This record gives sequence, structure tokens and C-alpha cells, in this order.
Amino acid sequence: MSYTTHYLESETAATEGAEVITVVNCMIQDGIKLGASDLHIEPWENAIAVRARVNGVLTEVAQLPLDLMDKISARFKVMANLVTYQAGLPQDGTAVGGAELDGVQLRISIFPTTRGEKIVARLFDPRDRRFELSTLGFDETTLQGLKRVLKRSSGLVLFTGPTGSGKTSTMYSALGHIMQRDGTSISISTVEDPVEFNLPMVSQTQINPAQEFTYAVALKSILRQDPQVIMVGEIRDAETAAIAVQAGLTGHLVISTIHSGVSAGAFTRLINMEIEPFMLASSILGVLGLRLVRQVCPHCAEPHTPEPSQLKLVPEACLAQAEFQRGRGCEQCHGTGYSGRLPVTELLAVTEPFREAVLKKMQTSALEEIAIQEGMKTLWQNGLYRAINGQTTLEEIIRVLAADML
Repeated sequence: MSYTTHYLESETAATEGAEVITVVNCMIQDGIKLGASDLHIEPWENAIAVRARVNGVLTEVAQLPLDLMDKISARFKVMANLVTYQAGLPQDGTAVGGAELDGVQLRISIFPTTRGEKIVARLFDPRDRRFELSTLGFDETTLQGLKRVLKRSSGLVLFTGPTGSGKTSTMYSALGHIMQRDGTSISISTVEDPVEFNLPMVSQTQINPAQEFTYAVALKSILRQDPQVIMVGEIRDAETAAIAVQAGLTGHLVISTIHSGVSAGAFTRLINMEIEPFMLASSILGVLGLRLVRQVCPHCAEPHTPEPSQLKLVPEACLAQAEFQRGRGCEQCHGTGYSGRLPVTELLAVTEPFREAVLKKMQTSALEEIAIQEGMKTLWQNGLYRAINGQTTLEEIIRVLAADML
């Protein structure tokens, strides 16, 4: 790829005694050009591997000599105000690039390995951050359903999905929707780990477990701040779950995330945290399952017939109207055939029959079946819709949703 030339030029400069700042800047600049969410700089056996996570997939960008690793690591530590002489312990920090890096914000994680320190930098481009529900790419049914849930003045709205599935962006956009709707008449507070973006008109707090300032401690205190809407970065333990559920029952709209495979699994997970089913049935308004799939590049999209083994997964009734597409690869998408990502969603709006099933402590599969009977479209159904309409490929849907099909 053409952008590896920058590394080679910078590498020569660095080995001649010039500052390694140029090398690091080129890495970050290339990550920005590629639209990467993360940069991985990792010492391998014979070289430093530089990889970028683009549209959710790691792509190798360049390899550099191993003798540059200590200099690169030291530079990232300086950028994030970390301890430069400490090499045997993990370190985390944040940095903001200057004008030459377009003001990009970085969350830097440095972790010791047997070959040296591995660096992962998460990139946040402030120019590309509009937290609006309408810009997230949700299908109209999901968008309107989520807006209906957010109209409520009390209860829990949960988002679930693996790391990097768009949960944080969706929560921030939900808060943006509430602010746009209600203006200065609404009081919003958040508890996060870490605070990734500063939101106007929102009181944001970052937890600090080292000083015993946990989600649970912060959430207890924040309830005395007279908030109407509370965003909790993640429900990780039983104590946080209990306080969040109680807050939802006492006149607060609580927005949070929880790790579970499918939307219905959030209820089972909370019951396993010893939250009483009657409290869940009364407090949870809805659960939105999220996944991100790569979008077919619009510049090189062409009609495509998937493999017969993949077509077997598509209902026959859908095949007649299917318009499968794939990207052949072009300069715009760096030869990948994909450009950007789309959300695949599963919105479980809690209804009376579903509440009764929760009270009976039914298993996740039974809860999911009732939710489908009540009108919920599953992740697989929504993903298939994306593929049939040529927005993504059937192969991509299978790759992302394979675990949810089992």
C-alpha cells in the first residue's frame, strides 16, 4: 500500500538520529486516513507489526525493525503522560493530537509481553462525531421503537452486544436525542469508564476503582444530584445492577449496557445477579441488541451470487426478491470491497406477556420466543434483510452473527 512509504521514510530518519515523533505521527495519520478505530503496534519475533482495525477487521499496515520498539513505546508514553521508565506493568492514558494529527483523541493502552511492550491506541476523530440517532443507520422500525422507549420518564433501557458493536455511540446518541427534545429542562448525569467524549449540558463522571470510586459508589451518590436521566457505562456486578434497577423504579430513566449474547439474555443475566424477577419485569422498558457489519463499498458494488452453502441459510421466500451485492475492491475501499459499517439490531420492547414470562424465570430461549411472538425481529432476521437488499454481503452476516445462530 502507498502509505507504507511514510513509514520507510520515517524509519530512515529515526535510525539516523531524528526524533521518533515522525514515525508515531505517520502511524496515527495513516490510521485516520483508513478510518481505523484502533492501532495495534506489537513486537513480533522479527519485526514490529503495525496493524489497523478498519471496519472491525485487523489489517496489516507495515512492519518496522524491532530496535525501534523502545523509542515508539516511549513516545506514546510521553503523549499520554505515562511513566516512561516503567516497562513491566500495564499503563493506560489519553492524549490529544496537535494540528498535524487533526486534533484526533487517543486512548492509549500499553501492555508488557515477552517480546516487549504492545501498544494499542484507540482513535477518536472529533470531526466525525455527531451523536444523533438518525445518523446511526438504524432501520426505521428500530429507530422509531427506540425513540418511543426514550419518551418514558422512568425505567431501564439496556444495550447489549460485544466490544466494538456501537453501544457507547448509541447511548450518547440517545442522550443527544433527549437533549434535543427537552433542552435545558432536563437534568442528565453519566457515570463512565472512561469518559470518551464530552457532551454539552451533561454532567459526566469517570469512575476510579483504584480509589474505590466504583460504578456502584458513583451511582448511589448521583441519585442525590436530582437527575432525571442517568447513563451508566456498564452494569458489571450485582450491586450496580440493584441500584440501577431501583433507580428505574423510583422515577429515573436509566440507560446502560450489559453483556449478553442476545437481548432476552439480559434478563437471565440480571436474574443470575440475584435481582428479583418482579423488579426486572417492572423496571426494564426495552433491550437493544447491537452488532456492526461491514457495508458494501458503493463505488465498486456489483451483483453477486453467494455460495450454495450460504444460500441454504436464506428462506426460499426471500430468494426471489434478493439483490445480493459485493464490492470487487477499489482504491476508495483500499481493495477490501467494504466501506463503513451498518448496525444490525434486535429491539426487545417489554410487553405484558413478556413480563409474565420474566416473572416465571423462563430460560433465555423461551423468553426470546415470546419476544418474537410479540413482534421482535431477531439479529439474524435484520442482518438477512441487510444482505438481501445488497447493503452488506451474506458472508459478512454469517461472520458476525455466527455465534448468535447456534
